[in-house]
Amino acid sequence: MLFVIRMILMTLHFLVVGVTGLVIVLSRPFNPDNSRVLGRMYSLPAIRILGLRVRRETDGALNHPRTYVIVANHQSNYDLFVLGCTVPVRTVTIGKKSLKWLPFFGQIYWLSGNVLIDRGNAFKAKQAMLTTTDTLQHQDTNIWVFAEGTRNLGLGLKPLKKGAFQMAISAGVPIIPICTSTYKKSMRLNRWHSGDVIIRSLSPIPTAGLTMDDMPDLMAKVHADMKACIEQLDDEVSRSAR
Repeated sequence: MLFVIRMILMTLHFLVVGVTGLVIVLSRPFNPDNSRVLGRMYSLPAIRILGLRVRRETDGALNHPRTYVIVANHQSNYDLFVLGCTVPVRTVTIGKKSLKWLPFFGQIYWLSGNVLIDRGNAFKAKQAMLTTTDTLQHQDTNIWVFAEGTRNLGLGLKPLKKGAFQMAISAGVPIIPICTSTYKKSMRLNRWHSGDVIIRSLSPIPTAGLTMDDMPDLMAKVHADMKACIEQLDDEVSRSAR
């Protein structure tokens, strides 16, 4: 019964934020701070509705003084609500072009200034990724990427795609990994307290002076650091639940 009530409330919440968000982005289209504002609007009430207890340890990312590329793990569609309140100022994301056609949310996503790529066309996807260099270098805007390229459904960190690393190296900006504990499989929405989540940002990884030849080693390091962090977060969540 509690699960059904939560789904009804989440649907209403999604629609209300959708209508409100559309007004906001129409009044200031493509403003790179729209994502942060709307992320908080989606996230903060949703966390209470879902009964999640979220601990955020992301000051390192939020307070970093220059532009950067965020690389985050992607578990499910609930990431919008779990991670929405961690989006730093002037941050846009990379998303599928098909998102643009989702009612309300798609139009909001596009008008928020997020970058839409056609993953079915490798050339266009690569060009869209590379054009973000100017955004990072000259528009004082960060870029958030779910670098696995798809949801991992709580089954562990998948291999990371090249796009985020190409952007960071081309622009010479650091990469900041943001890791979220594995909540997808343990979340119990039929319970009053449905689960614990920890979100943690890691230290910035510089890319200045690197070339594309350095990319495999960079990707391997980021993947290893994120995997180790997620395992540590899962252990902390498990110990706190005992």
